[in-house]
Amino acid sequence: MTTLLRFTLDLFGFEPAAPVQRRKPARPPVLKQKEAPAQTDPAPSAIKSIADQSAPADALPPQTLQQSLTPTTLRHPRASRQTLLGDVVVAYEFTRGKRRTIGFSVGPEGLAVRAPQWVPLPDIDKAVLEKSDWILKKLQEMRERGRQLEASRIEWADGCVLPFLGRQVTVRLDPRHAFSGVGAELQSVELPDSPIAWTLHVGLPHSAAPAQIRDAVQAWLMRQAKRLFTERLDHFAPQVQVQWRKLSLSSAGTRWGSASADGSIRLNWRLIHFRQAVIDYVVVHELSHLRVMDHSPRFWDTVRAVVPDYAQLRGQLKDEAIPKW
Repeated sequence: MTTLLRFTLDLFGFEPAAPVQRRKPARPPVLKQKEAPAQTDPAPSAIKSIADQSAPADALPPQTLQQSLTPTTLRHPRASRQTLLGDVVVAYEFTRGKRRTIGFSVGPEGLAVRAPQWVPLPDIDKAVLEKSDWILKKLQEMRERGRQLEASRIEWADGCVLPFLGRQVTVRLDPRHAFSGVGAELQSVELPDSPIAWTLHVGLPHSAAPAQIRDAVQAWLMRQAKRLFTERLDHFAPQVQVQWRKLSLSSAGTRWGSASADGSIRLNWRLIHFRQAVIDYVVVHELSHLRVMDHSPRFWDTVRAVVPDYAQLRGQLKDEAIPKW
C-alpha cells in the first residue's frame, strides 16, 4: 500500500514535505508553530518499537530511560513508540485520528507522528524510516533552538534586557513616576560614538518582585502591540483588498496568528519583539487569508504582491529566538 504523507508546517522550524494527496482544509488555516495532537491510538499494537521491536516507551528499562539524557536518544515526553534512525534512538508520540494522510511534525517536545485509522502499522513504520534524514535534521534544529531559547530567558530585575521591535531595550525601575498611569515609558538616549540606547522606565520600587516587574513590562508591551497591530492592519487591508472586523491579542505558545472568514484577526502579542518588517509579514499573511482560506499558490501570490520578500521575513520569524518568559 502506498503511504500517504503530509508534513505539518511549523513556525519554529517545521518544513512540510510534499504530500502525496491533498484535501481542502476543514477550517481556515492558522500561522502556527505546532499542530495540536490528534486522538491517541487505542490499539495496543501501536505501543511497540518500529525498528527493533523493543518494549513500549512507557515500560522501557531504567538503562533506556537513562539513554534519553544522552545525545544519542531524542525522546518526546508522551512517547509511545520508538525506533532507531541511523545511530539515534527516536522515541516519539504516536496518535491516530480522522485524517487522510500520515503526518509528521517536529516541535520543541520532539517528534509526533499522526496517522489515519485505516493505515496499517507496517506502512507507518516504513514512512518513518523513509523520512529519517528529515526527522533527524528537524530534531537537531529543535534542540539547538531550545538551547537558544534557554539562553534568552529574561531574569526580571532592574537592568534586564529584552527585544522590542527588533532593538534591545533595558528595563529600569523608576519609583518616582507613574508615567501617566500607564506604568512605563520608553526613552532613548543618543550617546557619542555609539548607537541610541533605549530604556524602558517602569514605575516600580527597587524592591519589586520579579513577577511584578514581568507583569508590568508585559502589560506595556501588550498595549504597544495592540496599537501597532491595529495601525498595520489598517495600512495593509486596502492593499490586500479586504476588510478586517476585529483584532484580538493571543498569548498562544504555538501560533503567531490566525484569521476567520468573518474578518476576525488574532495576532500573538509576542510579535512585538520582532522588527516591524517581520510583523508586517504576519499581518499581511493573515489579511491574505481573508481572500484565500488556504496555503495554495494563489494565497502566496497574494502575500507576495504586498510583501515581495516574504520568504526572507518568514525565515526570520522561524529562526530568531524570542525571550523565554
